[in-house]
Amino acid sequence: MSRRTDNHHCAASICRTATGLPHRTCLGWAEAGLITRRRPVPDAADPAQRAFEAMVALSAGDALRDGQLDGAVFGVVAAVPSADGLALRLHERMARRVVTELLPRLDEEYGGLRGVPGLRVTSDTEGLTLRDAVGGGTIRLRGVPSSWRLPDDGDGLRYVGRIAGGAPHPAELEELHYWTRTAMAGPDPASRDHLLSRLLRRPALVNRTGNAHGWVNSYCHQYQDLVLEWCCGPGAPEMERALRRSGLAEPQAGTHPEPGAPAARPGVIRLGGAEVTVRCMDFAHGDGEIAGITASIERRYR
Repeated sequence: MSRRTDNHHCAASICRTATGLPHRTCLGWAEAGLITRRRPVPDAADPAQRAFEAMVALSAGDALRDGQLDGAVFGVVAAVPSADGLALRLHERMARRVVTELLPRLDEEYGGLRGVPGLRVTSDTEGLTLRDAVGGGTIRLRGVPSSWRLPDDGDGLRYVGRIAGGAPHPAELEELHYWTRTAMAGPDPASRDHLLSRLLRRPALVNRTGNAHGWVNSYCHQYQDLVLEWCCGPGAPEMERALRRSGLAEPQAGTHPEPGAPAARPGVIRLGGAEVTVRCMDFAHGDGEIAGITASIERRYR
């Protein structure tokens, strides 16, 4: 086997491990030059697409928190990433809730907007498409029940898609300002978008965090980062190495690591001024407690 062929198979193996796609698909990408050992999962080429994917990852992760079934972080079980788009397969039992959490809605009690600003949903015979009404990004979804429809308003919630149609609502434009141009977005929103977009494109790898019990806790600090916490299963150093090997923190095309940049804390994966944290918590759960926690989470999806 030539070195070039070996590199192709190595890139394909990392891609398969990260995305859940068949090896032959990933190998075809490697042979076509779409992926390499350093960049084994296709990145979104358009900054608007990366920003949209990042908002979906951050919003889903923070909304689901510790309510993720079978280790399906963000409710995603597989991804088909490409330079110009992304298709995701959702966990079937989680799918309806995931889409509902992403929908932008005015919360009269909270006094602000929840969900992903600018997100609109269209459906066809193959599934749903999430569309960014402001930047133009799209994400195709599979695994969503065919009976899905826009939820009814109520309990102080008004769904923006029903009010504004396809155009952005003023409250969405205001929220996008916080996502991109304020301290809430962190010191490097462009790198945050790149890092979180990449995380969303690696579900098969990310979901290893829930291998032991299916539990993962995900949360963010404002609009700056994501933290993944779990107990048992792979340790944080192992997950950090695997994510780095998948190209998660590979410098963006045309850029180089900052000279003399301080080393990140253990479990922190940094790209530019953006961070993702992986953390394995040392909890001692008895069998009865494990069963009780699992049952409690599953009741949320009945």
